[in-house]
Amino acid sequence: MKTASTMTAIKHALQRDIFTPNDERLLSIVNVCKAGKKKKNCFLCATVTTERPIQVRVVKVKKSDKGDFYKRQLAWELRDLAEVDAKDASKENPEFDLHFEKVYRWVASSTAEKNSFISCIWKLNQRYLRKKVEFVNVSSQLLEESVPSGETQSVAGGDEDALDDYQELNAREEQDIEGMMEVCEYAISNAEAFAEKLSRELQVLDGANIQSIMASEKQVNILMQLLDEALSEVDTIEDKLSSYEEMLQSVKEQMDQISQSNRLIQVSSTNNGKLLDEIQFLVNSLDLSKGQIRALQDGDLSSPKGIEACINASEALLQCMNVALRQGHDKLAAVKQQQHLFNELRDTFARRLTNHLNNVFVHQGHDQSSTLSQHTAELTLPKHSPLHRDLLRYAKLMEWLKSTHHEKYEGLSRTYVDYMSRLYEREIKDFFEVAKIKMAGTSKEAKGKFATLPRKESALKQETESLHGSSGKLTGSTSSLNKLTVQGSNSRRSQSSSLLDMGNMSASDLDVADRTKFDKIFEQVLSELEPLCLAEQDFISKFFKLLQHPTAAPPLAQPEAEDVDGIVTSRQVPQSEHRHSLSSEKDLVRLMMNKIFQSIETELNSLIALGDKMDSFHSLYMLVKMSHHVWTAENVDPASYLSTTLGNVLVTVKRNFDKCISGQIRQMEEVKISKKSKVGILPFVTGFEEFAELAETIFRNAERRGDLDKAYVKLIRAVFMNVEKVAVESQKTPRDVVMMENFHHILSTLSRLKISCLEAERREAKHKYTEHLQSYVINSLGQPLEKLNHFFEGVEARVAQGVREEEVSYQLAFNKQELRKVIKEYPGKEVKKGLDNLYKKMDKHLCEEESLLQVVWHSMQDEFIRQYKHFEGLIGRCYPGSGITMEFTIQDMLEFFSSIAQSH
Repeated sequence: MKTASTMTAIKHALQRDIFTPNDERLLSIVNVCKAGKKKKNCFLCATVTTERPIQVRVVKVKKSDKGDFYKRQLAWELRDLAEVDAKDASKENPEFDLHFEKVYRWVASSTAEKNSFISCIWKLNQRYLRKKVEFVNVSSQLLEESVPSGETQSVAGGDEDALDDYQELNAREEQDIEGMMEVCEYAISNAEAFAEKLSRELQVLDGANIQSIMASEKQVNILMQLLDEALSEVDTIEDKLSSYEEMLQSVKEQMDQISQSNRLIQVSSTNNGKLLDEIQFLVNSLDLSKGQIRALQDGDLSSPKGIEACINASEALLQCMNVALRQGHDKLAAVKQQQHLFNELRDTFARRLTNHLNNVFVHQGHDQSSTLSQHTAELTLPKHSPLHRDLLRYAKLMEWLKSTHHEKYEGLSRTYVDYMSRLYEREIKDFFEVAKIKMAGTSKEAKGKFATLPRKESALKQETESLHGSSGKLTGSTSSLNKLTVQGSNSRRSQSSSLLDMGNMSASDLDVADRTKFDKIFEQVLSELEPLCLAEQDFISKFFKLLQHPTAAPPLAQPEAEDVDGIVTSRQVPQSEHRHSLSSEKDLVRLMMNKIFQSIETELNSLIALGDKMDSFHSLYMLVKMSHHVWTAENVDPASYLSTTLGNVLVTVKRNFDKCISGQIRQMEEVKISKKSKVGILPFVTGFEEFAELAETIFRNAERRGDLDKAYVKLIRAVFMNVEKVAVESQKTPRDVVMMENFHHILSTLSRLKISCLEAERREAKHKYTEHLQSYVINSLGQPLEKLNHFFEGVEARVAQGVREEEVSYQLAFNKQELRKVIKEYPGKEVKKGLDNLYKKMDKHLCEEESLLQVVWHSMQDEFIRQYKHFEGLIGRCYPGSGITMEFTIQDMLEFFSSIAQSH
């Protein structure tokens, strides 16, 4: 264990050799070794820099292995020190831990050195780190001893030297110490002996100082005498000061009285100023001019100037009533009197305003209803813009009434809804009656034109209608007459063909005219209703000040209202129930609109039902028009009454459209064909063509094209399925002919109309048409050269069985004599006769409407030539060198086909 003098010498050497070159001061040192390992002594030093900013470090110094000098090994910033653990606060324990980035465990050479070092660290922490480091298991007494009792030497404000046990030597002290060390040569080799000598010399000096003090006793006595004289002078001065104080006491009392008086004057002045401010506030805030009071009591509510004056007066009254009075104002008699006056003026004006607006609603309703007769002949609705313009002058007064007298506001709302619902009900009913009359007029005109046709055509038309049923035509009059053409006998068709053609054209023209007129009427109905509803909704929002504040109270008692003959009878409902029932004022506007226009949706549905009954194809027009108007209304306001109502009606129109499509499919499935006449183009095929032409015209640039595309797919699949069904059931006309003609007609229709969603069906129709044309041609060609066909089929069968082609002629049934015999049976004249019979048979199978005879005949010619070349090839391969040829050439065949086609 090193003594105190030894540690002092080491501290001096470390300061000189290690820390002074680095501008650092050594404050504390402790001799330590690592805990639990072989003891290798080193020193932990607490240092601070001499230059600012001051940095505090803990430095590990170790003695060099090569000599007696020390070297700096590690250094930690004190701000990185998190915790100091002294292990035991009650017992002496030289172990302690320093928690830097990791925990360093040390054992000091003595507990005193450890405590001194920890005390220094604590001081540095208090001064430079503001108590950042945590001290664990450290005696509180040790830390308290580290703090000086005087305020002047506190850690925060004391001199830095109070923290230090070390003071740097000046130059003279260094010279003296060096001189002493030169005299005592053993100072370095034996530091302890040197330190003891210095201690003895210090004791000698202390004794000399005490003797010197005792020698100066005489001077001390003189000093005491001088102090006694000074004290007597102080007593004299204190007596004079006491007399002066008594003299000033009376002056102080007078000055206090003056100050108290000035303070009371100041308080009085302040109170008077505050009182004046309060009076001015009340006068300015609770005062109405005589003109404003007169306007509220007797103001003219019919003239623009009078309304403007009433609006200004009501706003001033509302402002006065809404003034936020300060505490105690409401107890003043004048304030109570003014508030009573304001309440009377509010009630009086609210009553006058309510009575006036009630009268305006009633008179305007009667005046408007008197003009209805002017619109009955035309399909127009009366305009209410003058009424709205007159009433909007009262919009600000309605807002005032809404905030002051909500009950009267609700009453006016119900009155307006009551009168306007009656007025609109009459107008809308008359308007739709005119629309129905005009629609019915189109059907009557059609009936009148049909009545001019001959009786035989009328009978045919009635028969057609009875076949189709009354639920709606398949494709109008055109398809009905075509169907009769299929069902009629050949003789009757030939006798009345011109008559049917004339009827067909008339019916088609009438259908187009009727539908076009219906489309215009329906569009006009929607075009009249749309601005009417939008204008009324806009007026309600502005006049009743709705859609302004979402949390405002509703004008009608909706949840508990009772509807009696279209009039809303109120039963007051608590405000909380209104908040739960309607989330926003948009719902209130829509509710008022529903009451006012409660007949629109019913009348629209009735008109739609009439149009659908007149002609199921009207649903196409209605679907397009209604979709467009719904789309327009949703762009303006998706939640508006008009958008909602038209959307509901659109659902009905879509259902009618779906029923129209289902009806046509059902009629396809119910078609019956005549067993005695050829089938030709089926009525539902031409019906689909008419439907597609009409739909493409109607749905051009329509918003709901997807509905039509879905209907197309349903219809075309039904057409395909029922064409095949009829072809199988046909007895008079071959199946291939029915399929070929009808799929050719479908292909022509789809190619002409270019319907994109039916492109796959168009390719399918083309495939079926080509397939059945080829099938019909091949099956028919077996008839003119029947024996020749059988002979060569036998030859091909032998070859297929494995007989070599050049050995076929050795077969008994297929030798050269048999071949010549068969060929002789078909000379050119016989072949031409067979082809002529084939042409006549084709003419009986094919219908005139599709004009496929020449197409089929040309295909027959190509197939005949192909067979001819095939037969010649077989003869050349199976009967080589026989010289056998056909009795006719290809040129002969071409002449046969050409002459037969020209002769017919």
